[in-house]
Amino acid sequence: MQVPADIVQRVRALREEIDQHSYRYYVLDQPSIPDSEYDQLFRDLLELEARYPDLVVPESPSQRVGATAASEFAQVTHRAPMLSLNNAFEDDDVLAFDRRVREALGVAEIEYAAEPKFDGLAISLTYEDGRFAGGATRGDGYTGEDVTANLRSIRAIPLRLADASPPRLLEVRGEVIMLKRDFEALNAQQRARNEKTFANPRNAAAGSLRQLDPRVTAQRALTFFAYGIGGAEEASVVLDLHSQLLDYLAAQRFRVAPERRVVHGVAELLRYYQDIGAQRERLPYEIDGVVYKVNHLRDQERLGFVARAPRFAIAHKYPAQEAVTDLLGIEVQVGRTGALTPVARLKPVFVGGVTVTNATLHNEDEIRRKDIRIGDQVIVRRAGDVIPEVVAVVANRRPPNAREFVMPERCPVCGSVVQRLAGEAVARCTAGLYCAAQRKQALLHFASRRAMDIEGVGEKLADQLVDHGVVRDPSDLYRLDVKRLAGLERMAERSAANVMAAIEASKHTTFPRFVYALGIRNVGEATAKDLARHFGTLDALMAAGITDLLGVPDVGPVVATSIAGFFSEPHNRAVVQALREQGVHWEEREVPQAPRSMASGRTFVLTGVLPNLSREEAAARIEAAGGKVSGSVSRRTDYVVVGKDSGSKREKARELDIPILDEGALIALLTERQRNDAQTEKNP
Repeated sequence: MQVPADIVQRVRALREEIDQHSYRYYVLDQPSIPDSEYDQLFRDLLELEARYPDLVVPESPSQRVGATAASEFAQVTHRAPMLSLNNAFEDDDVLAFDRRVREALGVAEIEYAAEPKFDGLAISLTYEDGRFAGGATRGDGYTGEDVTANLRSIRAIPLRLADASPPRLLEVRGEVIMLKRDFEALNAQQRARNEKTFANPRNAAAGSLRQLDPRVTAQRALTFFAYGIGGAEEASVVLDLHSQLLDYLAAQRFRVAPERRVVHGVAELLRYYQDIGAQRERLPYEIDGVVYKVNHLRDQERLGFVARAPRFAIAHKYPAQEAVTDLLGIEVQVGRTGALTPVARLKPVFVGGVTVTNATLHNEDEIRRKDIRIGDQVIVRRAGDVIPEVVAVVANRRPPNAREFVMPERCPVCGSVVQRLAGEAVARCTAGLYCAAQRKQALLHFASRRAMDIEGVGEKLADQLVDHGVVRDPSDLYRLDVKRLAGLERMAERSAANVMAAIEASKHTTFPRFVYALGIRNVGEATAKDLARHFGTLDALMAAGITDLLGVPDVGPVVATSIAGFFSEPHNRAVVQALREQGVHWEEREVPQAPRSMASGRTFVLTGVLPNLSREEAAARIEAAGGKVSGSVSRRTDYVVVGKDSGSKREKARELDIPILDEGALIALLTERQRNDAQTEKNP
């Protein structure tokens, strides 16, 4: 039969693309597309080769299992091929599989062993006389990579079988995986080190196991689940069922899936699929489907194999949790606490059982780390009810007009200044009292018991006040009346009168309560009290710069920046003024000017690591006390502050006879005040 030229070209292109992706996945550990797209390419090739058998050639991906073993590891030939499974994506595929098995065996109903399909790296372990002798990856199914040294570092793999009379030779097959909690911890660690993160636990497990240095593998939290036996010689135990085989492996101290089950007939297969699917998000490990195997081992032998897979087993896959789509744009949303979150606007894509059009990008640092640009093709992941996220870019598909994202300097909701504090990944709108996105949060905090203590203003009432446009900022509370409140849902006149009485009573408060009620980020009750005690009046606090704020006990650079940023925002100052005009008041006191610190006008040099203060914190405190910080020691230096591992600066201070302080002496000096200017002149 003559095959159309376009079909020949399409098959050739599919083979080349599948080979390239297999190489990136199995050899380089750098997958460029999600499993769902790879599966579709493979299915397209199988369908065309089934329709045009003359196109099937030995080198086709359909006639092999995986990719060539990496050259960095010694190659191991498997005693029996490690073949992959055929996939079922629909219930009809499972019905067809069951029908084929029943017809081949000539029985009315089949007993199956069902278990989760781990999403990791397939491994073969060899035991000789009960001792672990070596292990290899699946590779291309016939030849794998010798990763024995790395496998020895995985504690879930027993180095000796528990059987008192073990087989002379036993080959155990299973999956090396990384549990979800360990994956999250690893990525957090990678981010802290500013190193590459992993797209998913499977990728992390593969990359960790194929490290050339076993010590790196040992630091990664890998585990192993056994799911079968590749062969045994001179075994003292005869096993008839696959379920017995798994029980035997569990008795040998291997981890096996606790969710495994023996079922009868196709209806129970589908019920098992649904049951595990409902548990999927709660499982401690990632799975991408379930596996059905004919339970009787003799029946497995009778059924045998096709070119690349056994006839007695099939993998029933769940809807793909990853897919590729276009990133059309990036918008910024403002949350209840003022946090700015970039959100990807996507070309609609079906993933995780739903159509996804938006996905979180977390923060600006994540966008930079993943090098995500508007116009890119991206891999989107959705797991259960978790918000979809963009996990990676398909870099080799980047269009020439792809644009970098820039975080706005002004809040997209209210136009106020956006601030990102040192050490924080999140940028925030500074208009906490004014911004519409933060109204409910600001109102609830303002009225809370430890702030203005307005009884009756809870979450439900706050929702109504904001949703109906009655309250735009906390000062609007003091413009309410009983009639306006009573008109809201579930608010009778008596309830409204009680709320109005509480609002009126809150007008007379204390300075610390008012400062706390403003909701300044990083300012809790204790800090609010310290600020009130230090400055005495609201005007003095609002006029304070960062240097002034650093003079407050326990206020460091981050807190000082938050306070200064809050009061520098005109919208916040306008709300504060409106509150005062509405009659909110407290007792204030003028704080007399404190005498100058003994550090005032002095030059300090910092060297070494201090036990409690960072270099930046120590410098900030010195400057707040009126001192200067220099980077080098000279005859103009007044003090050298030393910590652990201080070096040449300490020695130079000794040579020049400059006073040397430790951290305790520095703090004492900064808090010591000069008695008066005359005393200073007499004793400089």
